[in-house]
Amino acid sequence: MEANLGGSKVLRDFHQNLSMRILIVENHIDTLQWLTFYLEGLDHTVFTACSLSEGVTALRTTECDLLISDIGLPDGSGWDLLGKAKLTRPVFAISMTGLGNNATNSVVSQAAGYQRHLLKPFKIVELDRFLEEAKCAAAARHKA
Repeated sequence: MEANLGGSKVLRDFHQNLSMRILIVENHIDTLQWLTFYLEGLDHTVFTACSLSEGVTALRTTECDLLISDIGLPDGSGWDLLGKAKLTRPVFAISMTGLGNNATNSVVSQAAGYQRHLLKPFKIVELDRFLEEAKCAAAARHKA
């Protein structure tokens, strides 16, 4: 995938090797552990939270490039996470859930501030495609 990053070879190389800081908000331990293992294996730094309240705190105090959040959290909806955090900086955000209709969830997720939505169980190729989009967004932010 060739990103349009202004034609600079240095910037393209930076984008390709960009290690992101990723916050995962997920209360299902197996999913949290798998995502952490997978993302750290791709040389990303991963921070985790297991509830909406922990996610809000982590999002406010951790400068991350990417947020991946479950919607069904024990103390509230992941759709409320970005609104409650009241961020002053942009973050690429992916929501995920195992319930409902993917098209409907995508619309609700975008209205809540998420750029993408994953329906569990998802294919790794879907996650990888969204990771590339997040890398492009992070590279553009780091360039600015």
